[in-house]
Amino acid sequence: MGTLKLPLFLLLCSGLFLILITSPCFLVVVVESKYIAYNTSSGIDPGKLNVHLVPHTHDDVGWLKTVDQYYVGSNNSIQGACVQNVLDSLVPSLLADKNRKFIYVEQAFFQRWWSDQSDEVQEVVQELVDSGQLEFINGGWCMHDEAVTHYIDMIDQTTLGHRYIKEQFGVIPRIGWQIDPFGHSAVQAYLLGAEVGFDSLFFARIDYQDRAKRRAEKKLEFVWRGSRSFGSSAEIFTGSFPEGNYEPPRGFYFEVNDDSPVVQDDINLFDYNVQDRVNDFVAAALSQANVTRTNHIMWTMGTDFKYQYAHTWFRQMDKLIHYVNLDGRVNAFYSTPSIYTDAKYAADEQWPLKTEDFFPYADRANAFWTGYFTSRPALKRYVRMMSGYLLAARQLEFFSRRSKGPNTDSLTDALAILQHHDGITGTEKQHVANDYAKRLSIGYTEAEELVSVSLGSLPATSNDESQRSVTKFQQCPLLNISYCPASEINISKGKNLIVVVYNSLGWKRNDVVYIPVINENFTVHDLEGKEIESQLLPIANAYKDLRNYYVRAQLGKAPAKPPKYWLAFSVTVPPLGFSTYAISNAKTTGGSSTKSSVHRFKRNEQGTVEVGHENLELTFSTEQGKLTKYVNHATLVEESVEQSYIFYSAHNGSKDKVIQNDGAYIFRPNGTFLIKPESPLTVVRGPIMNEIRQQINPWIHQTTRVYKGKEHVEVEFIVGPIPIDDGIGKEVVAKITTKMETNKTFYTDSNGRDFIRRIRDYRTDWTLEQTQPIAGNYYPINLGIYVQDDKKELSVLVDRAIGGGSIEDGQIELMLHRRLLLDDSRGVAEALNETVCVVDKCKGLTIQGKYYYRMDNLGEGAKWRRSFGQEIYSPLLLAFAEEDEEEWRNSSTRTFSGIDPSYSLPDNVAVITLQELADGKVLLRLAHLYEVGEDKDLSKPASVELKKLFPGKKIDKVTETSLTANQERLEMEKKRLKWKVQGEEPSKVARGRPVDQAQRVVELAPMEIRTFLVEFDDESFTHQSVYDS
Repeated sequence: MGTLKLPLFLLLCSGLFLILITSPCFLVVVVESKYIAYNTSSGIDPGKLNVHLVPHTHDDVGWLKTVDQYYVGSNNSIQGACVQNVLDSLVPSLLADKNRKFIYVEQAFFQRWWSDQSDEVQEVVQELVDSGQLEFINGGWCMHDEAVTHYIDMIDQTTLGHRYIKEQFGVIPRIGWQIDPFGHSAVQAYLLGAEVGFDSLFFARIDYQDRAKRRAEKKLEFVWRGSRSFGSSAEIFTGSFPEGNYEPPRGFYFEVNDDSPVVQDDINLFDYNVQDRVNDFVAAALSQANVTRTNHIMWTMGTDFKYQYAHTWFRQMDKLIHYVNLDGRVNAFYSTPSIYTDAKYAADEQWPLKTEDFFPYADRANAFWTGYFTSRPALKRYVRMMSGYLLAARQLEFFSRRSKGPNTDSLTDALAILQHHDGITGTEKQHVANDYAKRLSIGYTEAEELVSVSLGSLPATSNDESQRSVTKFQQCPLLNISYCPASEINISKGKNLIVVVYNSLGWKRNDVVYIPVINENFTVHDLEGKEIESQLLPIANAYKDLRNYYVRAQLGKAPAKPPKYWLAFSVTVPPLGFSTYAISNAKTTGGSSTKSSVHRFKRNEQGTVEVGHENLELTFSTEQGKLTKYVNHATLVEESVEQSYIFYSAHNGSKDKVIQNDGAYIFRPNGTFLIKPESPLTVVRGPIMNEIRQQINPWIHQTTRVYKGKEHVEVEFIVGPIPIDDGIGKEVVAKITTKMETNKTFYTDSNGRDFIRRIRDYRTDWTLEQTQPIAGNYYPINLGIYVQDDKKELSVLVDRAIGGGSIEDGQIELMLHRRLLLDDSRGVAEALNETVCVVDKCKGLTIQGKYYYRMDNLGEGAKWRRSFGQEIYSPLLLAFAEEDEEEWRNSSTRTFSGIDPSYSLPDNVAVITLQELADGKVLLRLAHLYEVGEDKDLSKPASVELKKLFPGKKIDKVTETSLTANQERLEMEKKRLKWKVQGEEPSKVARGRPVDQAQRVVELAPMEIRTFLVEFDDESFTHQSVYDS
């Protein structure tokens, strides 16, 4: 029998007690008897089928309502949901019976609620956590998506939640609970599962054909080996729910106003139904047991925003446990995924093995959830930009040692929220997408101030912030649409425009930057005052139009007169550091920057034109207006290549037997249409870059760009507004076509990390009955996609998460933009028709972006994909200030590196986190960038010297932790459950050795990410924070 615990807010009165909770949402008054009437004390019975009842709520961090609206319970005309209600009513319901249990996931909500509670309530909740009645599962800030999230963002948002839970409650989540994301990634399994220290992972959504086969073969639970590089050392026990959802069995929903029959056990009242309800329970349990191994099954007792009034659920579950166990055919009890996992482990079963991932996901025929890979491409780009910016801002926050003022917390919170599976996916309502973007903007504004002040105060040789001299720098977040007020100036006499170029990568970087300027009379000098080569390129009209409209939309006012040119120049930047460049008025009219030559071909002019720099050469047909040939003279790679655009018309399913429209989630094309170039080519040539510009049609503009010293092609596109005046939604796709024989095979990344082989119209785990030959062969792309034949590789890298595939041999396609007019009936109840309004005029969304491609000899493409992929994720950060020329020449900090000037990281290692924590410790993550066997030279162990990574600082202690830094690595490895796999023995996998505490050297094996808490001697940390280069 459960015992009654009296919290401080219980009022005893005449043998009855009143539970009173006040919140902004509501007032609850519950009247109960003074004793527990039902026996809920049962546990596992080895001789029976054990039904684990897991009470839970799934609280979306934004979807139909904003995150704040969901929390406080406003805007209920859209959806009746209030997270405060859930958590407020949960506490007294758990206190009423010590056997009751509940799991909670989303820390973005819980931390808000926790901060609103009194000390007395917090004490009670702490006791509920300590006793195991309330358990934190998954534990991230949100339940992140697994298709279009970057692995660094997945780590960051999970770390934010895990460290909060550890600091507040002293507990460590041990179960993954990804119940709602629309397909599941290999990176989730091994990195955000095993490497976090989870013992198991549970989810709901896998392909309907896959689920049917697994049910028939009792393979809904298995061991998932997501990494080729780590093998059995990073596998995880995984359970997929049998009905493809995370709800209770039909007929067992007990929210207020739910239509499931309650257990009516008062013999004096009509409709007594105890035996009927027990029979229903046993039948549902046996049905699930028929598709599940061992004598343990889990019932997920809850769903979206349930337990608004928790007592209604617990009252019915109390009765069910009591009467089902009296019946005796099965054993029911309150449980959690942790208890369930331990029971499965104790069964000592050998489990089926799963490799690779669970993409793409379809929930029925003609319904592939592959549209959201691209939905809301501008928001996806915004997230990726802010992710790279946060990484750099945290580094500067550490280097500058600023303990007061602006920080990165707000941007960290916003980015964590955006990883939600109805956030970055683009499957939320428009007003919610607007709210997400606002949060990113607010976070960026504060981080931008931090970055500006930090760059102006480095090196930080004094701990007294008031004594530091600071140059205030400006930044240009709208540089992609040629808007940068800081560079669009008439430089004052005797002054320079100083450009600080920060590199957040751990190796020296040579690159090209270009900024908008208002005239041609400029000279560029490097940090030594030496004049360097620069190039002026006229700004295309397409960018001027984009700038004028979107700056007004962003700022509420028209921008100044548009700049005339891009000013491009080459830069060299030290690792984790910056270089400065000075732009000054030229001493002679016309300036010293080289003006690009511009040649515009006539329409249908016959012939070809070659553009290139050094080794790389592209040939275009001037008559057809398209690329025809790719040649790299250094590697002797030569291939016929065509680049083109198409659009898919969106399917209207209103006349289908089973209605299925194309929508925010679902990609269902209904026809393919080639977009022929309508305007002739314009060729722009200069010493630093060459360009081919094309106005493909009135709503697509493209620039193909090749750089001096680079051997890849950059394609910059402007797409939109997509026309819908014909009443048909459209999805715009860029295609690259070769004559390579690729045998239906291509490779896409998993969350920017591992590459996974894909075979057209094929699934590893079951025989696919293909209903959508295009949508059913689309996969998420965060880093890139490549194809290969027996001689060559073609690789394409992207600047944001998008969908794509290889629908024909030798071809790669990327979906860049979608504009749709119908809802796809997956809950959002809104068409994906994004518009941007200025005053009372609204247009369909226009996007700007880039993708990059390169061809290599077979086996040699990985180096570019990995190294340049890091450069795309971490672009150079630019900051500007107008400064007196003499002061700049005499400045001692024209260059800076946070690491030893003689050192750089190995080419196969990246710093993915360098963050000073509130307790003064430094969180450091180092990532090996290559898989086993991916590159003959770089798929080898690498070493990092921490003493050179932190020069001038005395390291007191280095503690290796789990991925989310909430427990020591050794303790995590000791605790993790090791599962048996059918027909498999554990494999020996190379891992980096323990840190050499004397030499402070970290070794990383291929694909390994190692996380450390670094503690420094206070005096060395304060007085010698950084070195000049």
